[in-house]
Amino acid sequence: MTKKQDHMQSHTMELPRLIVVGEKNIEEFGRFLHTLNKPKKVSLISGIHVKKILKRQIENSLKGEKIIFVWHISKDSKLQMLNQIQEDVKKDYSDLIVGIGGGRSVDTAKMVGFKLDIPFVSLPTAASHDGMASPFVSVKSDKPHSIVATAPLGVFVDIDIIKKSPKRLLASGCGDLIANMIAVKDWQLGHEKTGEYYGMYSANLATMSAKIVFENSKRFTKKGLDVRVIVEALISAGVASCIAGSSRPCSGAEHLFSHALDKIAPGKGLHGEKCGIGAIMMAKLQGQDWKKIVKTLKEVGAPTTAKQIGLKEGEVVNALMIAQDLRPERYTILKEVEMTERNALNLAKSTKVI
Repeated sequence: MTKKQDHMQSHTMELPRLIVVGEKNIEEFGRFLHTLNKPKKVSLISGIHVKKILKRQIENSLKGEKIIFVWHISKDSKLQMLNQIQEDVKKDYSDLIVGIGGGRSVDTAKMVGFKLDIPFVSLPTAASHDGMASPFVSVKSDKPHSIVATAPLGVFVDIDIIKKSPKRLLASGCGDLIANMIAVKDWQLGHEKTGEYYGMYSANLATMSAKIVFENSKRFTKKGLDVRVIVEALISAGVASCIAGSSRPCSGAEHLFSHALDKIAPGKGLHGEKCGIGAIMMAKLQGQDWKKIVKTLKEVGAPTTAKQIGLKEGEVVNALMIAQDLRPERYTILKEVEMTERNALNLAKSTKVI
């Protein structure tokens, strides 16, 4: 270790102040916001479909607490849309921003809140990844990756709403959780090779979130996915990233593979599905039990092959080859191997991804 790395490195932990997980509790949302920071006015960001379904309940809940509200519709993840919403929200002079919906609306609220320095609250309607409680936003640009924005001031979950979302989204959330097994191992590797900070507590919390899926997958096959268990595991994973001060405990080589696919084959597969498939291959490179990951993904109903999410052989191979280049500063298992076209093809074939 160099002299610079002898002293303890510092990092910032930004954690949610209040998290509520309940069932059929959407009517209590206004009370939740009032308890959180007594806002007079809030900006609500959601998709058209989600607004249509929850509009009446959310509005009645806010009116009950005399909270003024303004709706904003997030139609896509493009920068132009984000900037437009940011400009519109700025004119609201709100005390709080609320992201209501799946990943896109919550990410938009997170980013707008960060840029305008206004606290934001997460109200997820699907449990497809761990973004509901994390400070990270997935950025789609020339080099897609996650960037740090701000942790939610609060997270409000109505399990009943999430139960009504497609099962595929919940299975995708399981894929994102399983990916933590790869991410933590990569983080340890980075610590050993470069001396970067490694937080044992946040690493263990992320690993525990993944183990919840491994330990319950058989039960999920027989009785169906347990929404509350998965939601709480995803919240714990998000909090692990807050404690780490980086996405390290939940994002390793498998996430780089997913981000590479965002660039090569946009729109194919959900984030958690791609991370799950990436986890299979990266586990083999790391010497972990990749067959157990395949078995677990199958048991929760998540895809284990490229074909299942419409990916071509060449797209998987190319994604493996460019993945590490998306974040050269982040040390992962991909730094330890020469990912030639031939090696990438062999890896994908040997794990039956293609």
